[in-house]
Amino acid sequence: MAAESSGLAGGGTALLVESFPAELEAHLIGLRRDLHRRPELSLTEHATAARLEQELARLEPAKLERVAGTGVVARIRGRDSSRPWVALRGDIDALPIEEATGLPFASEVPGVMHACGHDVHAAWAVGAATLLASRPAAGDVVILLQPAEELAQGALALMAAGALDRVAVIFGAHVDRRFEVGRVVASAGPMAASSDAFEIELLGAGGHGARPQEARDPIVGAAAVIQALQTILSRRLAPGRAGVITIGKIAAGTASNVIPDRANLWGTLRATCQEDRDFLCDELVQVATACAASYGLEAQIRFLDRTPPLVNSAQPADWAQAAVERVLGRQALAELSGPNMAGEDFAFYLERVPGCFLRIGVREPGGSFISTHSPHFRVDEGALAVGAAVLAEAARVASEAL
Repeated sequence: MAAESSGLAGGGTALLVESFPAELEAHLIGLRRDLHRRPELSLTEHATAARLEQELARLEPAKLERVAGTGVVARIRGRDSSRPWVALRGDIDALPIEEATGLPFASEVPGVMHACGHDVHAAWAVGAATLLASRPAAGDVVILLQPAEELAQGALALMAAGALDRVAVIFGAHVDRRFEVGRVVASAGPMAASSDAFEIELLGAGGHGARPQEARDPIVGAAAVIQALQTILSRRLAPGRAGVITIGKIAAGTASNVIPDRANLWGTLRATCQEDRDFLCDELVQVATACAASYGLEAQIRFLDRTPPLVNSAQPADWAQAAVERVLGRQALAELSGPNMAGEDFAFYLERVPGCFLRIGVREPGGSFISTHSPHFRVDEGALAVGAAVLAEAARVASEAL
């Protein structure tokens, strides 16, 4: 399979082609490919952090530090250090997926792959920092290179380390193959869903498979609970509201002729606003408990990793749109065709400060859709310059307005 395309695409990137430094684009492509070859899982991104710290050090930032173990935070000087600070975030962790792209720079780490574009996010954050170092914003800009997004732990860790303490507004972005290179979504309102992982343990009474009347079968109860949970969406959540309940893992039993005493279900629940999130979580507990009881079972429900909905603030979204227009032209602005039900821990930052999370097109012209978290996921590397330039300009626009 041929290498991913590189260089700026045509169409919406025409304005950018004239202004983006070719040597910087080539450097970002090389950086991204190095990160892609050597992916690291959440909380183990040691070599990745070291490489990114080295990249930022050459810009001689006002401050550069490692935080939260594998996070890297740099402050790029603005023209006036007394003005409010802006933050730009890129995440850096990979996924436990065996790569199947066939690219010449495919992952060299068995079972680990940058299948969600975090190698691109890290590279365009470095690119934005480089552009801001050469043409500063009005105030200082903090570059956050965040670990453990896939575990929904990195944003909280960086905030606990004080990374947002003087930040007034934050921007970030995610690759998106639903859009070609040169198209950017920078809208106010919901941009990603809440993500609440949960476990339901159904406790019954085991027995012989030949005498089910002597047992309280948690497997039959589990089947009923799975079906009942979907009625929350079809009969309890108002039509037109977005919600997802998925059971992704089931564990029960040891032999074909043994009724076990328990069954465990693991799943995820998603909503695009806090009101619906709270409603769905409450309904899940009530429905699972009542349905289990009708089979003589006890349901124990535990919520695990939890991320709030990501809702872009109106003013930062306006600033981001202005940046896209300056860099790419108004025709580059795109809209989501429907709610994005994936989770994103950038949402934690937006609980602390206003901000805007963008979706940046990475599909090559004429290419087909490939989902993130797929072993075949790939990007058009022209998006590196787009992401770097748009994020840098968003920081400048916001910094002038603050």
